[in-house]
Amino acid sequence: MAQDTIRMVDTHEEALSPREVRLERAGRILRWGAILNALLAGIIFLLAIVGALRLVPGIFNTLQPLLLARTPLSPDAAAAAVILILQVNISLLLVLNVGTVAREFWALAGVWVLALANGAALILLGFTPALLTIAACVWCGVMLMKDTGAFRMNPVMLKELRGRMRGVRAFVVLSVYLGLMSGFLVLLYLITAPQQRSSAAAGEIGRVLFAGVVGIELMLIIFIAPAFTAGAITGERERLTYDLLRTTLLPSPTFVIGKLESALSYVLLLLLSAIPLQSIAFLFGGVTEQELLLSFVILAVTAIALGTVGIYFSAAAPRTLSASVRAYTTTLVATFGVPLVLSIIVNVLTNAVRNQPTLEAIFKYLNDFLVSLNPIVTALLTQQLLVDRQTLGFWTDTLTDGSTIPRVSPWITFTMIYLVASGILIVLSIRQTRKTEA
Repeated sequence: MAQDTIRMVDTHEEALSPREVRLERAGRILRWGAILNALLAGIIFLLAIVGALRLVPGIFNTLQPLLLARTPLSPDAAAAAVILILQVNISLLLVLNVGTVAREFWALAGVWVLALANGAALILLGFTPALLTIAACVWCGVMLMKDTGAFRMNPVMLKELRGRMRGVRAFVVLSVYLGLMSGFLVLLYLITAPQQRSSAAAGEIGRVLFAGVVGIELMLIIFIAPAFTAGAITGERERLTYDLLRTTLLPSPTFVIGKLESALSYVLLLLLSAIPLQSIAFLFGGVTEQELLLSFVILAVTAIALGTVGIYFSAAAPRTLSASVRAYTTTLVATFGVPLVLSIIVNVLTNAVRNQPTLEAIFKYLNDFLVSLNPIVTALLTQQLLVDRQTLGFWTDTLTDGSTIPRVSPWITFTMIYLVASGILIVLSIRQTRKTEA
């Protein structure tokens, strides 16, 4: 009996109905598609390092027609673009995997949309690695079309949202949030408004106001998102309602995703409600629609990632207090502690190898990765690149010896890293829930 229990915990299996078995198999297909994309991205990354070290001359020229034939990018930039697109596919496949096993209504359409998007990339750009994602999505989509009745609105999300929005607390929190943001905006304007009324000064005021509002929102998201989800599952245990919920026919993926969606929906409502405050910067100029859109993407991705951190510890910890402490510790260490310490080390090493262009390029890429772990630094550098270089994607950096290397705007790598981490944490949360029940 003990061996059977251990085996069940290790494989994270439940007594599944035929419908749930079909959904699990479809989700497994998407999961293997993500794994194969990750392996391919790792191989291409190693080949790119070999090419950067000039161990195999002309390797970028060889890779471009095989991986991304129809693109105006340079061969080395094309290799970087392939890795980024593969990361996009990895994150989306993981999200669709979770949505499939949780019977989310958007997962059924999502697999076909992802297959069509990769088909367009294959035809228009010659992106041949898209065949992996297309095969996984089509295979999964055919399986899911046999039982479209399994997909619906998440009942846990609907219950939680209705309960949250019917009370006074949600509107009080929203009003206080917008009131504090408005007061901070007025205070920031009174501090930074210059005596001159020239158009250049007005544009500078607009940028300061916009950066201030987005910065405050980021700080609030970092402290609010884990708190909203850290007690999602442990709260049910503490109220002695968890066992009652688990006696229903509600599967673990639907339960976990519903709790996460209900918490993140309210966080996203806070973000959407603050957009008019951000738009005040348009009255002064100096801010574009692209900056407004990018700020919302960074804020939303941060909320999703930190929300999944909270839901994971809520599934793993016995009490809300323990889950909150673990979630906040992990959040602060991952977003501030590790990037700060390692960035200082990398900058010192970069300055030490300025006469060695290959090592200098490697350390610059490593520093870009570390910068992408911090949402605040990512937002600041993305805005700086947009203002100075007028770019949202790839740009060219010059090394000390005069050679150039392709680099990418931090918001892209930030989005990919956080979405992949979110998908992995959701999968681990579901497995942790099943392990606890077993």
